Amino acid sequence: MNIIDLFLQNTGIFYLFIVLLGLSVGSFLNVVIYRLPLILENDWKSQCRELLELKEQPEKVITLSKPASTCPKCQHKIRIWENIPVISYLFLKGKCSQCHTAISIQYPLIELLTAILSLVVAMTFGVSWQTLFALILTWSLIAMSVIDLHKMILPDDITLPVLWIGLLISVFNIFIDPATSIIGAAAGYLILWSVFQLFKLVTGKEGMGYGDFKLLALFGAWFGWKLLPLIIILSSATGAIIGILMIILSKKERSTPIPFGPYLAIAGWISMIWGQQIITWYLG
Repeated sequence: MNIIDLFLQNTGIFYLFIVLLGLSVGSFLNVVIYRLPLILENDWKSQCRELLELKEQPEKVITLSKPASTCPKCQHKIRIWENIPVISYLFLKGKCSQCHTAISIQYPLIELLTAILSLVVAMTFGVSWQTLFALILTWSLIAMSVIDLHKMILPDDITLPVLWIGLLISVFNIFIDPATSIIGAAAGYLILWSVFQLFKLVTGKEGMGYGDFKLLALFGAWFGWKLLPLIIILSSATGAIIGILMIILSKKERSTPIPFGPYLAIAGWISMIWGQQIITWYLG
């Protein structure tokens, strides 16, 4: 009996595996969320120096695997037993084992969120190729959303490869056919690009970033053009509600930039899981 047969015969084991996998991937996503912006920043600085013909400055080499994770305050090297998803955070009571500096609650929250969303995906699509690729998309959306919240960027290093994956898997009709995927990708990009240009023409300001165009194109490539209106409506409604709450509760000004990527990601993920049910319900 291979592992696929085991999962098919015992969904409990399959779901447990997905939860444990989600926790582990969530731990890795924390690394991506923290380090990828630093890697990009170093790369941009290097390109600027090259363009301006300035002397190259030695930068600390940062990759997703090096250097080893350490406490940002005391530089204590994180040991294996201190890096177990969620459990280590609870065991350490949310503090560094050496200097007792508080550890951000973001780390266990990302791990739990990844595990929960992964489980929902597995329960929706079962033991299938759809689950495998939906998990990849889900994990990518989590990383992109948190990076956008912190840095106001949607990294091409994540967005573009995932967009291409959506186009490629359409060849095998994992979610949709190739024609629907290609049209969806083009439509997704052009819709927000047109809104951007119109807003800029009327106000003289840029209302969103190019990463948002690519993210909607990504959803078009994965799920086709038919789901794009639902994604736009859901993301706009979510963004409006949360934006108003942020202005009221944190007393931020209306002119304060708010990243749109997380709202697109939430809307796209909801559409992946419940999109057809929502459309069917709406149409009565």
